[in-house]
Amino acid sequence: MRILVSGLIGQYAFGGVTWDYIQYVLGFQALGHDVWYLEDTSTWAYDPIRQEPSADCSFNVNYLERVMREFDLGDRWIYRNEADGRYHGPAGDRHADRVIAESDLFVNVSGACWMRPVVAGIPRKLFIDGDPMFTHIGLTHAHRKGYLDHLLAHEEHFTFGLNVGQPGCKVPTAGMQWKPTVQPIALEWWRKNLLPPTANHVARGAWTTVMNWSSYAPQEFEGEEYGQKDIEFLRFLDLPQRTEEKFLLAVGQGVGSNRPTDAITAAGWSIIEPDVCLPDYATYHDFLANSKAEWSIAKNGYVKSLSGWFSCRSACYLALGKPVVVQDTGWTAHLPSGEGVLAFSDPDEAACAINAVAANYDRHSQAAREFAEKYLDATKVCAELIG
Repeated sequence: MRILVSGLIGQYAFGGVTWDYIQYVLGFQALGHDVWYLEDTSTWAYDPIRQEPSADCSFNVNYLERVMREFDLGDRWIYRNEADGRYHGPAGDRHADRVIAESDLFVNVSGACWMRPVVAGIPRKLFIDGDPMFTHIGLTHAHRKGYLDHLLAHEEHFTFGLNVGQPGCKVPTAGMQWKPTVQPIALEWWRKNLLPPTANHVARGAWTTVMNWSSYAPQEFEGEEYGQKDIEFLRFLDLPQRTEEKFLLAVGQGVGSNRPTDAITAAGWSIIEPDVCLPDYATYHDFLANSKAEWSIAKNGYVKSLSGWFSCRSACYLALGKPVVVQDTGWTAHLPSGEGVLAFSDPDEAACAINAVAANYDRHSQAAREFAEKYLDATKVCAELIG
C-alpha cells in the first residue's frame, strides 16, 4: 500500500517530537509499504528561534529535510506552508496532490493534519490520539463541533489511553469506538550511537526524564478539573530525599513560565532546559542513552481519569535498555509491571521501585529491552494498526 503518515516534525523541530512521528514512518516502511510523510497543519510555521509563528517556513523545511535524509527516507516527504499554501519537498507543487490522492491509507498521528478534500478522499483514514482525556474532553464541547467532525472523518480511532471505554475510566468516548495502541519504536535506531559517546555526559549515572512543567491550562469535565504534570510532580517533590540515587530533569517551562525552579532544585533535583540541551532528535537520543534510567510522572488528567496512558518517551528509554519507573495511569491493567518497567502511585512506592532497580540494575536493564521488543517494536505496532 501507499501509506501517508502525518505529523509535526517540521512544525515543532524538537527532539522528542521528531521521534514521536518518524517511528510510524519507519515502522510502516519496515513492513514493505510505500510510505510518505505529510505535514499540513493548517497553521503557520513555528519558529523555535523566535518562539513565534512565522510565514517563513525555511527553518522548518530545512529541519524536516535533514531528518528525512538522515533517517534514510529520502524524497518521501511533503510539507505544506499554510501562509501561502505552497508545497515544499521533492514532490513540490506539481506532484504533491497526486501523491496524496493516490494513497491507500492515511495515518493521522495526534490529529496533526487538518484534512483538506484531497486528504479526506483517501479510502482509509486512521486517527491516533496521544493525549487521552484532553483530546476527548474537546469532543464534548458544543462550540468545538468542527473538531468532532474532523475526528469523525476518520474511519478508525486509536488512542494511547489503554483504558478508554473500560469500566472505571473517566475518559468520554463521544460515541466512538477507541482502539488501544502504543508508541511504535524503531528498535534498530535506538541501538545506534547517533553522537560520539562522552565520558562526562550530563546525564551519566542519573535518573532522568524529559517533560514540560505545564503544556496547557487545566480542562474541566463533568465538574472536575484535569491538569498537567506540575500537579503530579509536586506530590513527589521530596523523592530525592528518599533514596541515594541522582536525579536530572529536562523540564520545559511550559505555559505561563510558572515552574518553581528554586523549590525543585532545593529539594535535590537538578534541572536542564530541554530546548537548549536537547534541541533535536540526535541530542534527545544521546540524553536518554547516557541516562541510568527514567523516573517520571504523568499528566494529572491521565492519572485522575484512569486513562491507561503509557508514555512514548518511556518507550524510547526501554528501547535503549534503560529501566523506567513511571506513574500508574491504569496502564498496569494492560502491560506488565515489575521487571524493567515499574509502576508507582505514591512517593513510597516510587522510592521502593527506584531502589529495587538500583539493587539489581543489570536484570532490570535486560527486562527493559525485552519489554520493548515484545510490546513496542514498530513493525508489530504498525501491523496491528492496519490489521
